[in-house]
Amino acid sequence: MQVLKFGGSSVASATAISRVLDIVSDAAGRGRMVLVSSAISGATDLLIECSKSDSGKRQKLLEDLKNRHFEICRRLFTGRERTEACERLQEIFNDLSQSPLEDYPAFGELLSTSIIAGKLNCDGVRALWIDSRELIRCNENGVDYKLTYERIRKAIHDHPEIEVFVAPGFIASKSDGKVCTLGRGGSDYSAAIYAAALQADRLQIWTDVPGIMTCNPKDVKKARTIGRLSYESAFALASHGAKVLYAPTVEPARQAGIDIEILNSLDSSQSGSIICAQKAREKGEWVGIASQKKDSLSQICLVADGAIDPDDCRELERRMHKYNIPCSPWTIEDGNCCTCTLPRDDEGEALKLLHRQLFETEDRKRIYLAGCGAVGQALLQIIDSSSAKVEVVAISRHESEDDAFFQQLLHGDGESRIFVDCTDSEEIWKRYCDILEAGVNIVSSNRRAFSIGYKDYARIKSCARRNRCFLRYETTVGTALPILNSIASSTNSADEILSLQAVVSCTLNYILTSGLPFKEALERAKEIKLTEKDPSQDLSGRDALRKLLILAREAGIALEESDVKIEPVSEERILPGQRFVASLEKDADARLGYRAGIRLENLDPEHPALRLKGTENMVIIRSAFQPSALIVQGAGEGARMAASGVLNDILR
Repeated sequence: MQVLKFGGSSVASATAISRVLDIVSDAAGRGRMVLVSSAISGATDLLIECSKSDSGKRQKLLEDLKNRHFEICRRLFTGRERTEACERLQEIFNDLSQSPLEDYPAFGELLSTSIIAGKLNCDGVRALWIDSRELIRCNENGVDYKLTYERIRKAIHDHPEIEVFVAPGFIASKSDGKVCTLGRGGSDYSAAIYAAALQADRLQIWTDVPGIMTCNPKDVKKARTIGRLSYESAFALASHGAKVLYAPTVEPARQAGIDIEILNSLDSSQSGSIICAQKAREKGEWVGIASQKKDSLSQICLVADGAIDPDDCRELERRMHKYNIPCSPWTIEDGNCCTCTLPRDDEGEALKLLHRQLFETEDRKRIYLAGCGAVGQALLQIIDSSSAKVEVVAISRHESEDDAFFQQLLHGDGESRIFVDCTDSEEIWKRYCDILEAGVNIVSSNRRAFSIGYKDYARIKSCARRNRCFLRYETTVGTALPILNSIASSTNSADEILSLQAVVSCTLNYILTSGLPFKEALERAKEIKLTEKDPSQDLSGRDALRKLLILAREAGIALEESDVKIEPVSEERILPGQRFVASLEKDADARLGYRAGIRLENLDPEHPALRLKGTENMVIIRSAFQPSALIVQGAGEGARMAASGVLNDILR
């Protein structure tokens, strides 16, 4: 058995409820479940306002609430099913209008769960709505766990055919049968009660944030998700103002030994936070910061897993005074909490200072990866298996079309944000300037993005300089070979490039050195995914052209496609001892002072390029300052090699 709880924002609209149904569908393969839901976002606040308003205003507020729920029904259901769903809602609103005002807040969850249970049944799921008012019983001391657990177990046991039990959160009843609530945020508590009663294998709380965070991200944009934390730490954070979890939720789960997963219903791919039993640390390790306001004061609470060293608290107090943030002396509570009070107006600055001190000491690179092909996948595997301080914040598999991904990237926070382009998109470069303007660095393996028209290329480079962002693309030529860096080093030192010879087409070098007939070699190159998607791009010299443009521009030469003379490769042109060479040579008569070409060349028997085999690349650089040619040679193909080069660009 598993228990899944969804918060108000997770069921706020028809679209949101559809996401909930997708999550439930994925979870169904793991077994039966209880689905606990909050009221739709804002409904409980509105119902409380209704209970305190005069009849005229109350009627208007209820009409607004009714319209919101009926609109959700109109979007989720069709035909007869829509009629039945609306009739069920109308019955609940009729009950609401005849209920005592003090019972109004309990109706939000009745409405939301009615819709969800109805939709599940329409979709062919064997679902049953169960009434938490009948199952969760309270006495003068709070929840009567013994009686409640017995009632829940019986309700589930009596319906072995049901796949999903849908239960309203937040609400319960007293021993005299009167309706009561479990407190604001009480739906979390309801879910933990159901999970403990049923000894559930899984308790998931789905909300609109990616787990419990080191601080409220509205206060500190650099806050990050806490992967794992103890029951004690979670309770302390929730008790001192962290609103992502209702504090009483922890105890039933802890007593039953059930992990609590906090997950993001807006992005189910995120791993979220896990609250579980953890061995107490001998020396406390900081977990998170919580805060809560009261009148003109705020209380800040620092929470650790394990015992806090008083000297650590005193050091933090000194730092706050150093930055002219007034605060009371820090006090340690329950061994793992450190609290202070300060003027409400100083809370924001204090939170940023404390978070920076406790959680931002490591220089972690935060990457946003576009493209999950061979190179992108290899990069993720290398990051996962290495000790590199790299955090993968978001992944786009839709390249330049993924607006949600780019919105997250552009509006994120932190100086260490890096956009990593592992696509082969011909359009994504159009976003580069916006990314750089947002203060985000770029690492790219996409040679198409740097072989565009020179005017656009120069604009991107200028944008990077103006915004003091790095723009690194070493792997666009020669994969992991330091070719571009070698050229840039000469250019930056005022050396003059006299000529370049580049054997950089892995496909053509493979064909020319394979010993196989041309057509057979080309087919083999296609089979091992060496060629472009369209092999004519290789044979026509287009792939080599892109690389030559990048090489020339790195040397400070504003080369355009129209400046390059290309002789495409055909079977009848190939002779022994040839290599497919992209070249750049000084020529006073050429437009830019350089002559550029790409063609099969008959090389002198002593030429170093004749040593190349398979997919090896070579670039030969001759410059005014260097008496001998600089030769860079090595493997030019391989997703893992390219990924390692990308990671080097990220880290350096």
